[in-house]
Amino acid sequence: MFYETASNAHGLPHDPFKAIVSPRPIGWITAMSAKGEINLSPYSFFNAISERPPMVAFSSAGKKDAVTFIEETKEFVCNLATYDLREQMNQTSAVLPRGVNEMEHAGLKAAPSQLVKPPRVADALAALECKWVQTVPLTSLEGGEASYYLVIGQVVGVYVDDRYIVNGLVDTAAMRPIARAGYRDYFVATEETKFSITRPGG
Repeated sequence: MFYETASNAHGLPHDPFKAIVSPRPIGWITAMSAKGEINLSPYSFFNAISERPPMVAFSSAGKKDAVTFIEETKEFVCNLATYDLREQMNQTSAVLPRGVNEMEHAGLKAAPSQLVKPPRVADALAALECKWVQTVPLTSLEGGEASYYLVIGQVVGVYVDDRYIVNGLVDTAAMRPIARAGYRDYFVATEETKFSITRPGG
């Protein structure tokens, strides 16, 4: 099968693009408005993009509350979405009126961050405190107004639950982080699926 994305004439019930580019980490983003309103929402177009300095980015379809709030206060937090919090993560994707706290809507408690004002999810096993760097409108080859916006942040603080630091290493698989696949599907990292490979020369 081959299809051109311009016409998207793949003949399938759903676009396979996101099923192929998977699994994708979930950026479970906490943002705070200038008024102090809290927004918590999951973004599957998310990843680390740099190590020195440590930077992350997420892409939003339109300027949703998270993007607007981040541009107002220049800060945000990326909470680790894990299997035990999958239902709460999903609840925070609900479309709610601006100003409604998704964290409270999902029955989650907030914990104070150390270096930024937006709180982290208290039950999250890890969180990245970020300072906003820039927002990049993602314009297409054809030009026109952007429909997606890429938010880039520099990580200034990292929280990790001490129970998951084993022999000096973060036991990522034990946290069971979840990642988005296509359609309604997700993957979960486990000890059973973890494997190690040493790079050539390393």
